[in-house]
Amino acid sequence: MKKIMPTLALTAGLSLAGLSVGFAAEPVQQQNSNALWFENWTGLSNATLKIAYPSGLVKSVYAESGTPVFQLPADAPDGAYNYELTAATNKMEAVIDPSVNNGRGDAAATQTAVGYSTSGSFAVLRGAIALNDDAKIVEE
Repeated sequence: MKKIMPTLALTAGLSLAGLSVGFAAEPVQQQNSNALWFENWTGLSNATLKIAYPSGLVKSVYAESGTPVFQLPADAPDGAYNYELTAATNKMEAVIDPSVNNGRGDAAATQTAVGYSTSGSFAVLRGAIALNDDAKIVEE
């Protein structure tokens, strides 16, 4: 019995390690003075990046493959901006509710891509996206 337990533990550990291989990597927010995008984009597609301006205006950027890139317009107001990034992962799951494909006939899918989403914020100061260290907005 003593010889079986280490083997089972090793097998279980290798099995669990294999589970994470199919998941998409976590995208990392990147920015410079006039653009916001994401790196570490493995396994994601059909992405939409929604940017909410301080005024409440919402702009969307779509990319079928690769990261969507938000270009700060020259007339962008200073303030706090919020974003939401949604995308499809390369992991598939079964369609649980067949009514989702109702009326599609032979084109009905039995699987759909698992979704990914994240959100965050950034600051615009003096017409440029502030670096993380400078992102404190001071109200006067």
